[in-house]
Amino acid sequence: MYPIHNYSEPRKFLVPEFIIGNDCYEMVDIYVETFLGRRVMIVTDPGVIEAGWADEVIKRLKIAGVEYTIFSDLTPNPKDYEVMKGVEIFNSEGCDMIIAVGGGSPMDCAKGIGISSTNMMHVLEFEGVDQVPQPAPPLICIPTTAGTAADISQFAIITDSDRKVKIAIVSKTVIPDISLISAKTTTTMSDELTAATGIDALVHAFEAYVSNASSPITDLNAIRAIDLVFKNLLKAIENPLDLTYRNNMMLASTLAGMAFSNASLGIVHAMAHSLGGFMDLPHGECNALLLENAVEFNYESSAEKYNIIGRTIGIRSEKNDEIKHELIDRIRDLRKSVGITQRLSDMGVKKDDIGKLAGFAIEDPCVVTNPVMPEISDLEKIYEKTL
Repeated sequence: MYPIHNYSEPRKFLVPEFIIGNDCYEMVDIYVETFLGRRVMIVTDPGVIEAGWADEVIKRLKIAGVEYTIFSDLTPNPKDYEVMKGVEIFNSEGCDMIIAVGGGSPMDCAKGIGISSTNMMHVLEFEGVDQVPQPAPPLICIPTTAGTAADISQFAIITDSDRKVKIAIVSKTVIPDISLISAKTTTTMSDELTAATGIDALVHAFEAYVSNASSPITDLNAIRAIDLVFKNLLKAIENPLDLTYRNNMMLASTLAGMAFSNASLGIVHAMAHSLGGFMDLPHGECNALLLENAVEFNYESSAEKYNIIGRTIGIRSEKNDEIKHELIDRIRDLRKSVGITQRLSDMGVKKDDIGKLAGFAIEDPCVVTNPVMPEISDLEKIYEKTL
């Protein structure tokens, strides 16, 4: 079922220590003590605070007698100036470690605060691969969404507010020291957020699986994640308090995260980063809308792997053209079934924006690991089809 790999090229595989299971977030005070934390910065957002998950962490810190500072002045697609404001507070309050509680935005922001505070550099100076000289203070991540996998990845995505582009910081220094991964924290997500983050996990797995930097290890993680999302995402939305489906979606997110953190991504994320940076659009929804047309563009270069994905989700055809079209139909059906039915034009994207968006996307590092190198015109066509 699985393709034969060329083992001649060494592959590095990085993941943090993590604990996965219900109520494991209650162990946060144990790990604060393990890392000798005396004053902790909790990085979160207003929605997570309202849902009560920040209070769960605070409760444990109070029991342990650990002082804390809350930083929640951040937005989706975290901005460079938000990170630097967090750095200022981290330093002025004398913090010595960070706990990120939330989805991808708080976790990416926390990563940026950590490396900027240690290195005394602006967060944008770390753009690229292995550009962080010194490690960050200890970082504990407690994800409250099932999809971004920032809790286990060596990526931090930050918006450069002047250039209106998202930058990628790729470094083992932004891998959390430990992540406490509990599906229970996802039961307070709205249907819309469950859908968007769940499709984000699916895109992570799709792109990692066909990445030109994939390996047997990342492939196993990616293909299992795809299977889990197709079988559990809609059910998690229909039965939001059922931990069976929530656990399966959190497992999918974690597996997909291990895959993309080590195999990287492709043009879907490059194009979604462009939309998020230039227009501040929601990342998961952008990924969801772009995946179908990206698969159509990439299929010929990675037919064997896409066919394996097809068989994994129940496609029985043996003809490439039929598999391609049915695979795209299955992706579209899943997207629509979970309520993501809009187009990019509904989100405010105009035809006149496409040239600039494609220009930003072609410079994104995720393009490098796409199975086929696109031209700017290819990306423009995908944007136009999604408009």
